[in-house]
Amino acid sequence: MTDTATMAGLDPATLTDVLRLAGSTGFDRIQDQIRRTGGCSDPIHLQGTTVTRDAVTGQVLHSYSTDTEPGGRLRIACGNRRASRCPACAWTYAGDTYHLIRAGLVGDPDKGTPDTIRDHPRVFATLTAPSFGPVHNRPGNRPCACGTRHPEDAPELGAPLDPETYDYAGAVLWNNHASELWRYFTIYLRREIAKRAGLTQKAAREQSRVSFGKVAEYQKRGAVHFHAVIRFDGPDGPDSPPPAWATLDLLTDAIRAAAARVEVDVPPAGDQPARTLRWGTQLDVRPIRAFGDGEDITEQAVASYVAKYATKAAETTGTVDRRIGNKEALALLGVPDHPARLIAACLDLHALYPDRKLRDWAHMLGFRGHFSTKSRRYSTTLGALRQVRADYRAAQQRAVLGLPDLDDTEATTLTLAHWTYAGHGHTPGESWLAANIRRDIQLNRETAREAAADLRNDEGGW
Repeated sequence: MTDTATMAGLDPATLTDVLRLAGSTGFDRIQDQIRRTGGCSDPIHLQGTTVTRDAVTGQVLHSYSTDTEPGGRLRIACGNRRASRCPACAWTYAGDTYHLIRAGLVGDPDKGTPDTIRDHPRVFATLTAPSFGPVHNRPGNRPCACGTRHPEDAPELGAPLDPETYDYAGAVLWNNHASELWRYFTIYLRREIAKRAGLTQKAAREQSRVSFGKVAEYQKRGAVHFHAVIRFDGPDGPDSPPPAWATLDLLTDAIRAAAARVEVDVPPAGDQPARTLRWGTQLDVRPIRAFGDGEDITEQAVASYVAKYATKAAETTGTVDRRIGNKEALALLGVPDHPARLIAACLDLHALYPDRKLRDWAHMLGFRGHFSTKSRRYSTTLGALRQVRADYRAAQQRAVLGLPDLDDTEATTLTLAHWTYAGHGHTPGESWLAANIRRDIQLNRETAREAAADLRNDEGGW
């Protein structure tokens, strides 16, 4: 906390608040609260009490009140999935997504999937948007159409070669309807599977199930595309083997055929013509083999890739991670030209398509869907993973307080709690402290990960 090297670059206001915080009587408890949030950037403040009593005698077994906390408040993590908003909570969200996707690939009985899931056909599919005009890119070893070989971090990548002819309206309307394109894709996929199996749709459903977990990602041009793990299961879901006809080749062919069939019509409005929205031609479908099987697309790589993009959104294209109400804000926020034009298109189209809520989702370049979704039987849920973590922390707390396990007290104790919202965020000094705690936690995690990797190498792998 008093490391002069890390404090040297602080602005006067932050430095003053850091020194105030360090000298306060509640500093140790504030530091403990921030550490318990993982270094959350924007914690929620709560005020309230909780009392646990013996249900028979009424004796108070444990009580807690925020009256004893510094400032009379308890800080809890914000839980925001966006890395741009809260790196600490985004890391937790990414970890949960990783375990959710991985459980549907390698199996985890505790998360609703048996180990035999590895024998089921599954693919990693990427569905993209069509072209709305030529953009600056890196086509292999060849130069871009502009004649330049752009480096990987070139700011112009994804921007139109000619912004005046680029179909900005089409681009944001496509993003806005992307979730509907996905919904129709899943409908057609089941039909194409039945067709290739020579079965009716009802018979195909009675013999097999199709499960998926997907995540949305923004390309540099600002168009959304979807990465999805798609898996064949038997009639009872992941607990049953798929029928003999449910092969990897059949699944791959059905995915391609279903994607080609999808069309979503957008009616004309004002100066906008009628449009028929479709998936782009760059459809990628790759098999996921058990234990990698010498393939580049391994179970570990797929789960890591999906988790990585679960915490990112349109801000990766240069836009902002909060709503924009008017075009004047674009200049004040310093949004680059290409995403600014996409946002402006959303604002212009809002009056023509009021039911699409384009103004509300302008900062998302029109996209209004969930970034991470899955079918019901793919594996566990994010809610279940959060509950396991909450139960674990509650058990730790009960152990510290010397209270019996919940299993032993379910019928004999009564817990009454009352909480109210009391604000959010940090003072400048608390923000600096949270950033340092988050950095230390990340360093410890990386050290532990490297140690585990070295151990696997020493033991020939697990």
